[in-house]
Amino acid sequence: MADSSSQSTMSKEEKKASIGLAGIFSMRMLGLFMILPVMSLYTENLDDMTPLLLGLAISVYGLTQALLQIPFGLMSDRFGRKRIITIGLLLFIGGSIVAGMSTTIYGIIIGRALQGSGAVAAAVMALAADLTTEQNRTKIMATIGISIGVSFGIAMVLGPVMASFYGLSGIFWFTAVLATVGIVILHKIVPQPKNISVHKDAEPIPALMGKVLKDGQLLRLDIGIFCLHLVMTAMFVVLPLLMQGKLGIAAEDHWMVYLPVLGLSVIAMVPFVIIAEKKRKMKLVFVGAVGVLSLASLGLYLFSGSLWGMIGSLFVFFMAFNLLEATLPSLISKIAFAGGKGTAMGVYSSAQFFGAFCGGLIGGLVWDSYGLTSVFLVCSGVLFVWFLIALTMKSPRHMSSLLKHVDIQSSAQATAITDKLLAVKGVLDVGISVDDSTAYLKVDNELLDEAALDAIIS
Repeated sequence: MADSSSQSTMSKEEKKASIGLAGIFSMRMLGLFMILPVMSLYTENLDDMTPLLLGLAISVYGLTQALLQIPFGLMSDRFGRKRIITIGLLLFIGGSIVAGMSTTIYGIIIGRALQGSGAVAAAVMALAADLTTEQNRTKIMATIGISIGVSFGIAMVLGPVMASFYGLSGIFWFTAVLATVGIVILHKIVPQPKNISVHKDAEPIPALMGKVLKDGQLLRLDIGIFCLHLVMTAMFVVLPLLMQGKLGIAAEDHWMVYLPVLGLSVIAMVPFVIIAEKKRKMKLVFVGAVGVLSLASLGLYLFSGSLWGMIGSLFVFFMAFNLLEATLPSLISKIAFAGGKGTAMGVYSSAQFFGAFCGGLIGGLVWDSYGLTSVFLVCSGVLFVWFLIALTMKSPRHMSSLLKHVDIQSSAQATAITDKLLAVKGVLDVGISVDDSTAYLKVDNELLDEAALDAIIS
């Protein structure tokens, strides 16, 4: 049997894949996020501009992303990962150019929709799975996840600074350049996979979609990420305008608010993540964060005319937001049945992007009908509804996903090995795929009898 420590050490190829794919993901998301804090400030004078069209321009990428990310992932199984990712990045570049050249709000909406149509998230995750062993797959997924969070923080600072020098069109052209660099990274740094396989832990499987959609616990989390990104997007339809108008902060200085608020909020959330994971208080921390987020949104409404009131509310908002962004994927991983994580994450991601789309529309509609600050009040209401839903969720078992290669040729063999694995202490759920000769296990690491497990699957 190979030494487990050597198996878990990433190879040179895996490290290149991790760095390269995280770079592609972060560059693409950086371009999308940079628009959030500046769009409403630099489109006021466009022809035919209305609050609803502004909200649509901010969020329409979410609709095309939600509709196309799973099809793109499935096409990558058939036509090749790099080919489909390249096509997606080219669509993203095309959308950035269209938006960058536009002089009307309609042109920006079309460009943003094209940006979202380059929905390569599922294909990138599938390529990551192709290029890593079962033992190291979680590491590369975590690296990609961290890169997205870092991109958001950088975008909140870089967006206002860049827009002050080059305007909104400058950000779109910069975004096109970033995606072009992403294509270069894809073909020059990311290794070519030796084989393309379907990975149940990393990509959606159509045959499992029905089972995922019928799972009430997973649906609660899908509703949660929908609400979270609805509120985030709706908030950024009006927040920059309030900061510039009621609070008197010049557009080019908005980064001075975002930088300390985001930085301190990330530090402040860390103890709660530790309590949730290490102390096994996941539901308590999760539900509490949803409630705090609702109160923070209410604070943004009540203190909209106070600089320090708004800054304090924003700090609490982003602390809870970042905490939920970190814990929601962890909950999906814990709750999803063995072999269903990839499909569960696909549905979850689609709900996230559809929430962003709805957030822009709702933000524009509420602003147009009831005023800027009313958007925060509606967001607080949406989050309170989520809080009530979250209260009904079951406390998740603290399970980890584990993948093992198995040598099987028939479903009868798979059934026999499944029965043996379920008898091992600490093994809570098992799914064996004959197609890719992989055993997908859900285990409690504190209880797991590793010796008994290795005796069945080396």
